[in-house]
Amino acid sequence: MSDNCLFCKMVKGEIPTEKIYEDDQLLAFWDISPQAPKHFLVIPKKHVSGPGDLAVEDDGMIGALVRKGAELGAEQGISDCRLVINNGAQAGQTVFHLHLHVLGGRQLTWPPG
Repeated sequence: MSDNCLFCKMVKGEIPTEKIYEDDQLLAFWDISPQAPKHFLVIPKKHVSGPGDLAVEDDGMIGALVRKGAELGAEQGISDCRLVINNGAQAGQTVFHLHLHVLGGRQLTWPPG
């Protein structure tokens, strides 16, 4: 974990979240600045800055992250949802801890932006 990382502080319980799910590997919580009627994040508890920093040993974790995001989307009433992972500042990543956005609850357009 990183001492200065916002999401690592959430994992440690230092910053409260509106938690949806937690296990030994993942944490899911509602986004504080939603971009759709339903918008939550799924993060690994292990600090990884972004997709470009994933290692081969993270393959199981990234699979679990995506699978759990889709599963939680269905549980939250958005089985038709958009799953987004940004990679770098120009792609829109603002917190440099790998995270999956799960968005739904309205018709989503393409391209996103």
